[in-house]
Amino acid sequence: MDSFALFELGLAVCITAAAGLLATRLRFPIAPLFILAGFAMGAHIPKFWIIDLSFHDCIPLINFMGRLGVLFLMFYLGLEFSVGRLFKAGRAILKTGLIYMAINFTIGIIFPILMGWPFKEVLVVAGITTISSSAIITKVLVELRRAARPETELILGLMMFQDVFVAIYLSVVSSLVLTGSASPLAIIKAASLALGFMVGLLLLGRKAVPLLNRVLDIASNEVFMLVLFGALITVAEFFETLHVSEAIGALLVGLVLSETEHVDRIGQLVVPFRDFFSALFFFSFGLSIDPLALSSAVWPVMAAVLLTLIGNFVSGVISGRTSGYSHMAAVNIGLTITSRGEFSIIMAVLALTGGLLPILQPFTALYVLILAVLGPLLTKESRRIYGVLSPVFRMPPLPERRKEKRLPATEAKS
Repeated sequence: MDSFALFELGLAVCITAAAGLLATRLRFPIAPLFILAGFAMGAHIPKFWIIDLSFHDCIPLINFMGRLGVLFLMFYLGLEFSVGRLFKAGRAILKTGLIYMAINFTIGIIFPILMGWPFKEVLVVAGITTISSSAIITKVLVELRRAARPETELILGLMMFQDVFVAIYLSVVSSLVLTGSASPLAIIKAASLALGFMVGLLLLGRKAVPLLNRVLDIASNEVFMLVLFGALITVAEFFETLHVSEAIGALLVGLVLSETEHVDRIGQLVVPFRDFFSALFFFSFGLSIDPLALSSAVWPVMAAVLLTLIGNFVSGVISGRTSGYSHMAAVNIGLTITSRGEFSIIMAVLALTGGLLPILQPFTALYVLILAVLGPLLTKESRRIYGVLSPVFRMPPLPERRKEKRLPATEAKS
């Protein structure tokens, strides 16, 4: 890399940092502003002397670092999500997750069909519009001090269910998109191979936990990270050769290592890398969007956003009420799960790699930006929204804050 490309890379990092500082000052989720920062740059920006905000020379490096950002995001998600936790809370998660998917995935499939988009695009758009952003939702719950609320347990359960769905769905769709085959037999074969390796890796990983504990018992943090990142990148790229997204390989490595006694140490060491490279991932995604192409996606995005808001609100309220939560808590659930983010972008990158319809890139960018902004705002103003909606849907009057708790009949439920 020449010095000018390095200068461009430094400039890109500075712009990303400025977006992060602005998000911190505004107390707003950081991912949308990273996307906006990249979106504001790009080929449409004229060059000023030696300052080229199109980042022409360093785009390959930015994109590569963005790929690392996806790996670290999915790896950390795997660390946070334990297979053991899934079995412990399996019944409650399964019930609420099926309600959520029955409503939202159905909407996600029907919408692109009505738009007249091809089969592969239908599957990609269904993934883009169905899965919530764990990163944004978790950050909002912490910032609004809602982590201790009873309905937060159900929200996190829904996130866990979606994580499992992501692993399966992304493996199937990536097999279809990356192989370029629409044959049902080829799809089943590719998906079976991918799922077989996924299940095999998880089972082998769980059996190998004692061995992994000994292998990772390394005093030097430097050597520890080399072993860790070597395994992460190797497994992720191995899955890429199977025509499965490398993000799934990273997720599975995280799931396996979440069962080891070194999980806390791994998390502490990975967080700085996750934050740095994921920032460049969001920035590079925004950089890839042509603002002039957004006009073609405005009306599809408006329709998708409206359907997403309705679907998430209805599924959240139904999930909350069937699990025994109050009307206010159920409304909180429906409003909190509306944010979209990292997985939607991963699906859009998959569509770009597979050469699908160009409209999917501006569609995803605008869709994610709108819901990444609306989601936290709706969560923050949930009490006001409840006050407006309660007379319309004949819900009880707005309760006092101290009374937002589970119904007595189901207090013993998990």
